[in-house]
Amino acid sequence: MDDIIRTMRISGSGMRVQGQRLRVIAQNIANANSLPQEPNENPYRRKVMTFRNEFDRATGLDMVKVNRERQDMSDFGKRYEPNHPAADANGYVLTPNVNTIIELSDMREAQRSYEANMNVIKASKAMLNSAIELLR
Repeated sequence: MDDIIRTMRISGSGMRVQGQRLRVIAQNIANANSLPQEPNENPYRRKVMTFRNEFDRATGLDMVKVNRERQDMSDFGKRYEPNHPAADANGYVLTPNVNTIIELSDMREAQRSYEANMNVIKASKAMLNSAIELLR
């Protein structure tokens, strides 16, 4: 039974980080069309997350954790909009480096990972309930 509970804890840590990843993706999508308001001001910069394994002394297990949340340093886009207050001398405004298609793809991947971990917890719970029934 101890292994089942350990499995559930590991899957729970996977669900937590995928939930955090979904939050960052939602933030990116929400700001995909945010433009600067002043000349020489940068637009929203996409955020990405990295993960790592961390040994949890309390449980004796390797758990997945967010390593860090960082900004994607890829180039901003440009859009010709000469009447915009943040337009440069040539009439171009910098646009966020967020590609909504990539964000939606990342969202689907995070969602599937979350669901896979949830299914492991459900299966572990069913196994635990079966073991308890056998002991009665």
